[in-house]
Amino acid sequence: MDKKSLIISIVALVLALCSGIYSIVAVNHCNGKTVAAKSGEESASGETIEIAEGSIVYFQLDRVIKEYDMANDLTSVVESKMQNVQEQLATRQKKLQKDFDAFNEKWQKGLMTQTTAQTQAEKLDKQKAELEKWAGTKQNEMLEEQQVTMNQIMDAIQTFVTAYNEDKGYAMILANQTAAPIMTANSGLDITDEIIAGLNEEYVKNKNKKD
Repeated sequence: MDKKSLIISIVALVLALCSGIYSIVAVNHCNGKTVAAKSGEESASGETIEIAEGSIVYFQLDRVIKEYDMANDLTSVVESKMQNVQEQLATRQKKLQKDFDAFNEKWQKGLMTQTTAQTQAEKLDKQKAELEKWAGTKQNEMLEEQQVTMNQIMDAIQTFVTAYNEDKGYAMILANQTAAPIMTANSGLDITDEIIAGLNEEYVKNKNKKD
């Protein structure tokens, strides 16, 4: 699975988890103030729009996940683990198939007794069942890894947006997604660039602290 597919998979998990809750709502702590514009964005027509306190704004969640450095780093780790599991599974399947082919060849040539053939067939069936069980366990582990990764990404975004809005004072911040789109909105209310820049700046600072 390539990184693009993994990101799509994680976005799908976001949709499954949120199931009908596609907005990050931030309470306005400014007692309904609608003056003193916080920022200015340019609309599609080129006109600058001042976003005032108490406004409802939005950001593109799909794009944030795609361009958020922490999300890319975490998905790369999961991608590496998934690739490793796929390689292990392919190796085990290849060996089991080789054993099955060798058994069939000997049986067809009459090179073993029926008792020996039955014993070996049972052994191969057991190996096949064990491989299927191993594959199922690894699949569940990878799904859990994806879920945890998604939770970490969404928690980081939620935490940042909440702190971000303490300064901006918007009445609500909506998270727009492809599968649950805002039907129509003025592009001047799109704060995606600010969210991505802020998230990545914070992520770099936190990484430097750990280093």
